[in-house]
Amino acid sequence: MTAPIVRFVRLPHAGDLPLPAYQSPGAAGADLMAALAEPLVLEPGARALVPSGLQVAVPEGFEMQVRPRSGLAAKHGVTVLNAPGTVDSDYRGEVMAILVNHGEADFTIRHGDRIAQIVIAPVVVAAFEAVDALDESARGSGGFGSTGV
Repeated sequence: MTAPIVRFVRLPHAGDLPLPAYQSPGAAGADLMAALAEPLVLEPGARALVPSGLQVAVPEGFEMQVRPRSGLAAKHGVTVLNAPGTVDSDYRGEVMAILVNHGEADFTIRHGDRIAQIVIAPVVVAAFEAVDALDESARGSGGFGSTGV
């Protein structure tokens, strides 16, 4: 499979930052950095829209998922609130990460900090159809927790 080419434009407030990068040969996610004019303090329970300073063109047939960094989540309780956030192939605005602090202490985000990771994933576009009834299944209409623990 040929790797898709994802194109970025650096906005002025990110001119000194590198593009997202994979940190190891087997990494699925590439790190996304914060592009901030001044440090941002995220208090416990608070959330913030953190800019990356990048505009993106994701190839048609793909999405860019914005996901948490496991180290931030495990060590500080900081995660991506709408994980995974989806950046559609037709979006051309600045990529942002909605971060939330579930930890017990203030967390400071500085310019250049790795705040999230991005994963490029294929998208299946489905056709939707209204019908009068659905086929039966073993689970039926059993909802949350219906299959056990």
